[in-house]
Amino acid sequence: MQEVTSAHELRKQLAAFIGPAARAARSRLGLTQAEVARHLGIAHTVYSRLERGKMLPSVPTLHRLCAVLDASPNELMGHTRATPPDTDSPARRHLFCRVRQLDETRVRAMLALLSLGTFHE
Repeated sequence: MQEVTSAHELRKQLAAFIGPAARAARSRLGLTQAEVARHLGIAHTVYSRLERGKMLPSVPTLHRLCAVLDASPNELMGHTRATPPDTDSPARRHLFCRVRQLDETRVRAMLALLSLGTFHE
């Protein structure tokens, strides 16, 4: 006879997948826990517990977490990433993450600043 897993056990297992996956995605972007927590609108200590697999995020928080970490819900829940891994440098990924958090006015200002520079490749 197959043992039935309790809802509590399933939540613990899911938290154990999401925490390390969030940590890996955050590290890939070069972000700190405090930066991610601030973007999520939660306390740093709460985010730390989430990364350690000690708590399960709510659905809205999971949705925001995916946006901040540029990760799919499947990836954070222990499934493989649907798209190939980034080949960009950690610094470039960090920059992209920070730019995604800016409002339209600040993005346009940043583009204007960049267009003033001379770039040699």
